[in-house]
Amino acid sequence: MEKLRQLQLELPSVCTDYFRAIAQSTSALTRQAYAYDLRLFFRYLCAEESDFADTEPRLMTKDHLTRVNARHIGGFQDYLQMYVKNGVDEEHTQAVITNQALGIMRKLSSLRSFFDYLFKNELIPANVAALVAMPKRHQKPILYMEKEEVERMLQAMMSGKGLNDRERKFLDINRKRDIAIVMMFLGTGIRVSELVGLDIDHVDFRNNSFLVTRKGGDQTILYFSEMVAEYLQDYLQQRLESQPLEGHEHALFLSLQRRRISQRAVEKMVKKYAVLGAPLKPRLSPHKLRSTFGTNLYRATGDIYLVADTLGHADVNTTRRHYAAMSDDKRREAAKRIELPNIQENTEEMPEQ
Repeated sequence: MEKLRQLQLELPSVCTDYFRAIAQSTSALTRQAYAYDLRLFFRYLCAEESDFADTEPRLMTKDHLTRVNARHIGGFQDYLQMYVKNGVDEEHTQAVITNQALGIMRKLSSLRSFFDYLFKNELIPANVAALVAMPKRHQKPILYMEKEEVERMLQAMMSGKGLNDRERKFLDINRKRDIAIVMMFLGTGIRVSELVGLDIDHVDFRNNSFLVTRKGGDQTILYFSEMVAEYLQDYLQQRLESQPLEGHEHALFLSLQRRRISQRAVEKMVKKYAVLGAPLKPRLSPHKLRSTFGTNLYRATGDIYLVADTLGHADVNTTRRHYAAMSDDKRREAAKRIELPNIQENTEEMPEQ
């Protein structure tokens, strides 16, 4: 929330009304992501489009917004493929940023939501963002960890095998926390944004359940197995002995700085350990551990609706696209079970015609 307030100071004043309007239907993390995308768009307009060279993002008014057309947004879409971002350090370093189709789609979706708000509130004559076609998204095969790969990863986390001296030192300090986090992903399918938002009092060991805030702000209760409970309780004993910084007293998972652990820290941690279990899958992430849970659940139950509900997918078709390939196993098994009659070879000579 604090970061969102800071970002709004760099945006047109109407953005504050927009974020207030969507506050009840989106999470703070979603609004923060929208704010980053809008800031990038308005910076692009002022720096790259001559129609807006006379202003800066925070000074843009309703008149400026009515001048935005589909050509400007199309130019922004091309710009997103590769642009230069200035660093914030004293050396004024620059980095070249690229976006694939998925990243561009997300940023254009942010613009569509914002311009749809402007249009519905009669601040602009049309939602010009809706006139720009989204890039085609290429479906990628689902990436998950096999049982043997998960076992190797967990063994490496217990032994430290494959890590350098510095990494082993951090593992010795954070082993209980890191294993509890990994087991939460593998055992519940929780999102990384949901995990870092967990508080201690969200967990109920009497029912082996926890309260989670989903995307959009909805809350639901998820359950975990006895094995997950065992590792979670083991970590919690260590967690209750720590002294968090002010404002982080209730956080379930803490960083070494005694703050609520960040998404980025969890992503780096998971990638470090996952590659030890599956060295040929370097793109493993918390989301891939979530996919591993979804794959295992679908294989065990064959119930796509249960998988969708547990993962928090609003549309079961989203789940179906990800896990429909898992039905190949059942189709192969079905093919083996079908018995066909044997065809007896005819050894008699055919009569001459």
